[in-house]
Amino acid sequence: MVDPDEVNALAQLMTWKTAVANFPYGGAKGGIGCNPRELTVSELERVTRVFTQKIHDLIGIHRDVPAPDMGTNSQTMAWILDEYSKFHGYSPAVVTGKPIELGGSLGREAATGLGVVFATEFLLDEYGMSIANMKFAIQGFGNVGSWAASFIHQKGGKVVAVSDITGAVKNPNGIDIPALLKHKEKAYSLKDFEGGDAMNLNDVLVHECDVLIPCALGGVLNKENAADVKAKFIIEAANHPTDPEADEILSRKGVIIRPDIYANSGGVTVSYFEWVQNIQGFMWEEEKVNYELKRYMKRAFSDIKAMCHTHNCNLRMGAFALGVNKVARATVLRGWEA
Repeated sequence: MVDPDEVNALAQLMTWKTAVANFPYGGAKGGIGCNPRELTVSELERVTRVFTQKIHDLIGIHRDVPAPDMGTNSQTMAWILDEYSKFHGYSPAVVTGKPIELGGSLGREAATGLGVVFATEFLLDEYGMSIANMKFAIQGFGNVGSWAASFIHQKGGKVVAVSDITGAVKNPNGIDIPALLKHKEKAYSLKDFEGGDAMNLNDVLVHECDVLIPCALGGVLNKENAADVKAKFIIEAANHPTDPEADEILSRKGVIIRPDIYANSGGVTVSYFEWVQNIQGFMWEEEKVNYELKRYMKRAFSDIKAMCHTHNCNLRMGAFALGVNKVARATVLRGWEA
């Protein structure tokens, strides 16, 4: 359940993330302390509308633009838009991640997962590798994990282990991802999938693979399990999945980590594109959305590499140094320095 410390930390991460991605957003975060799985659709709508009534003067097209995160979806954003519009008139650019029919962007639903795959491709390319025939373990099979798994499967990668809160599946020859998606859609669970063997949920993080992609909660990689991680590369699709102690252990082992403030920035980048489209009143084709996403992420990767070279540091420090430097430079230019 969300708490103030987590919200503050995520707001700070979002500040650096948008700076790294190089578009004109700051960083903010908010949430409601509840378990959406325990609420009916009617209850979720009422909670969302009351929340919007409380914050409608704090958000705005050029002030604070909410986007979906854990426990929310396009329907949630539609309710926020409708409630906000009661106070301020119809304003589609006030939220992103909306349904297409209400001004949402094509490609937004898959954006974070696709961005994770772009981040993976760029990193592997640095080492003369590609996604094809590499073995992947994916922890979390919600929106981000399922899209990432689908794109990896399409590109010839072998997803050998997958987990979510309902169960975990492994197959050393590679899981048939389209079949797993159909099974989950029908059974609402990963359990009893015939295309693989069941495994312990926590074992996915330490499963034999080339690339580990944590796509769920923060802090899943810690001092208790970091030493047992077998992956050579970690792509942080979740926010803050690696705690500082685990980060140190993994670095000593030579594991290459693509940090969250870059790896999972696909969602907020396409949220920015959606905001731009709403302001212009001109919607893009999905091909353009995906092309621009790849271009933005490629440029950010080049900027991070340059920062790593300048400061002789790892990818996490390079990404944070890039984000903090951009914010500091903007602060100085506006005359805010102490």
